[in-house]
Amino acid sequence: MRILLLCHAFNSLTQRLFVELRERGHPVSVEFDINDAVTREALALFRPDVVVASFLKRRIPEDVWQTVPCLVVHPGPLGDRGPSALDWAILDGAKTWGVTVLQADAALDGGAVWQTACFPMRPATKGSLYRHEVTEAAVAAVLEALTRLATGDRPTPLAMLLPPDGHSRWRPQMRRADRAIDWSRDDTATVLCKLRSGDGNPGVLDAVDDHPVELFDGHPATGRSGPPGTLIARSGEAVCRATVDGAVWIGRMRQPATVDDHPLTLPKLKLPSVQVLERLLGVATVASLPDATDDGPPDLWYQERDGVGFLHFPFYNGALGTARGQRLLAALRVAQQRDTKVLVLMGGPDFWCNGIDLNGIEAASSPADESWRAINAIDDVAAALITTPRQLTVAALTGNAGAGGLFLALAADLVWARTGVVLNPHYKGMGNLYGSEYWTYLLPRRCGADRARLLTEARHPMGTAEALRLGLIDDAFGTDQARFRHAVAERATALAHDSKLATLLASKQQLRVRDEATKPLAAYRTEELAQMKLNFYGFDPSYHVARYNFVFKIPKSRTPLYLARHRQSAVPDLGQA
Repeated sequence: MRILLLCHAFNSLTQRLFVELRERGHPVSVEFDINDAVTREALALFRPDVVVASFLKRRIPEDVWQTVPCLVVHPGPLGDRGPSALDWAILDGAKTWGVTVLQADAALDGGAVWQTACFPMRPATKGSLYRHEVTEAAVAAVLEALTRLATGDRPTPLAMLLPPDGHSRWRPQMRRADRAIDWSRDDTATVLCKLRSGDGNPGVLDAVDDHPVELFDGHPATGRSGPPGTLIARSGEAVCRATVDGAVWIGRMRQPATVDDHPLTLPKLKLPSVQVLERLLGVATVASLPDATDDGPPDLWYQERDGVGFLHFPFYNGALGTARGQRLLAALRVAQQRDTKVLVLMGGPDFWCNGIDLNGIEAASSPADESWRAINAIDDVAAALITTPRQLTVAALTGNAGAGGLFLALAADLVWARTGVVLNPHYKGMGNLYGSEYWTYLLPRRCGADRARLLTEARHPMGTAEALRLGLIDDAFGTDQARFRHAVAERATALAHDSKLATLLASKQQLRVRDEATKPLAAYRTEELAQMKLNFYGFDPSYHVARYNFVFKIPKSRTPLYLARHRQSAVPDLGQA
């Protein structure tokens, strides 16, 4: 079927659907929901058999859903309606939740049902639940709905699927007041629940010493207490705030764009809490908080079992800033000195890595200078990983990876990915950024020069099946996070005790010597950074404009041509190459 993905933005769920539908041979095109006229034009140009609305913030025009079947993906179970479905589920403490694929009609989220899928909730942020449980349920439900549609089946009216005494429930857009924290009354569990319901966006509006801030990235603090609402410690980038029965760590804050409809002058950037509070309260005030580095929220740690080292770095949103890159490099060098034969880089559960920290760059006094420092920091990590001398290295991708983060993973000897992760092996979407992390060495080595060029030019997300065919990864397995991590540990342990490991390590060292003789690693880095310097400091501001628009969530004025195949047929398409 010809399928048009209609979306507010090309978010993680939409990317996953794009990957899965193309993998099954469907011609797929994407249109951003900019206005009704643009949507109508997309229908006229592409002539889809069906529209899949994966992520919308407004109604589909009536003349559109009357012309072609429109399947709306709603992140809620049967009968749930409204724009803040997952927010309310977390705040209400729902034990199970679901996804429903509805036929668009005049009733918002009230159309006939094509398919529904349920899942157990876990104590996690809205973003994490959306990227894992919601996405998996949505993919399964959409694929089943399309199968039914293709066979001539029809959707079932919602009323027929609800129990006799049941009815659909409309829940309005969640307001700031609905998840506001009352530090004088809320216990730790309640505070964490409110923080998780707003994580990603819009956060939880709060105040520190009368300075309005939005809170993100909450974690329980063990064994700490103080006067409720007060700041009692700091650790790395996070600060600890007391509740009525304990405390929570808050990793990120953002100054709101408006408070009571009054605009604020400072930029709306989500940044490490310590950095935000240093601006608001002063460096000395924040520095006077007790340092609790040993028991703060972990974002980098090392484990060792059965001759295997596991290096975890669940950095917020997978972003690797200058300081985080330097910390990761130091941890990697320590791990390389351990008496292990296999070293597994685990990344984080939601993102393995997404490359340089664009928020941190945007907040810097000189974004160009900070971009330069950040790219050199991640290049240092990539170089150390490529030249790891005594261990077989594995990048284990539990979560998605993109741009420089994905190319950093390719610096490992083996790349294993959880089935279902989405990979974005390109940089150009960020203002024609050239990229570094030794990608000009690593990518052709895995898939050849021609396919490397197509990958970086196409700018499409990729699933694990396609990545396996191209040689971008070495294996994909595990249907969820827990199964994947368990299988990674088993496979890495088997490698560490394999009688052929010594031969593999010897072959690895010989290959590195040959490659270095052909063209030194330093030469690849010099050439890449020469192009990056033009991106950062040159006359073309495209990278800086794209970064600003990304960080401040500026809506697209048009759908990129590499996604809207109905608007530009000459765009390279790796899937059809």
